[in-house]
Amino acid sequence: MAPMFRGPVEEGQSDMTVDRASWETAVRHLYEDASSYDATGARRHEDWVLDVLALMARVPDPRGWAGLDDAAQDPERAASPTHPFIAHPPDHIRTRLREIDRDSAENLLLALTDDRCTLSNLKRFEETEEELRVMARTVLARYGDAAAHYTNVDRPGAVPGTLDFTTPGWGYSPLSVFTEDCGLVVVSDTEVGMFWNFSDC
Repeated sequence: MAPMFRGPVEEGQSDMTVDRASWETAVRHLYEDASSYDATGARRHEDWVLDVLALMARVPDPRGWAGLDDAAQDPERAASPTHPFIAHPPDHIRTRLREIDRDSAENLLLALTDDRCTLSNLKRFEETEEELRVMARTVLARYGDAAAHYTNVDRPGAVPGTLDFTTPGWGYSPLSVFTEDCGLVVVSDTEVGMFWNFSDC
């Protein structure tokens, strides 16, 4: 499934551009204390799930920008290049990801900064919530306003395609060897980004 056509930029969307230093700084600051995998690969297939699988196997960033990969030196990578992700077939991945809107993607990026996928994670930062939101928007800006956003997190909001972080209950569809893994996939016409957090609860 290709990204849905988004049309012109709407109110609330960002037309900001981002440079390498700003993007890398935002990713590093938001996720350096999480157990994370944050990376971008080239979009090479109409079926972007194939590009997600390539990302799990650590394809290089097409711009040479640095993400984060806490499992990079894990010895289990020798036997399974996708570790800690499980090498599922494309249909398995596809059925576990659902599309969300950009505002929900921004909130999710902030919730992924620590375990339990909650916005209460922001309390550990010295910055204000708005300053952290600017960082999340910087991360998303790389992929443009026409990008589509997908997650394995189940926190459905009142409107289809949204996440509600005010509700206490939530779920997710795991894709890794960990007892909990939550993430965001961002799909543009040219790139696919993954932002994932792992924990053993």
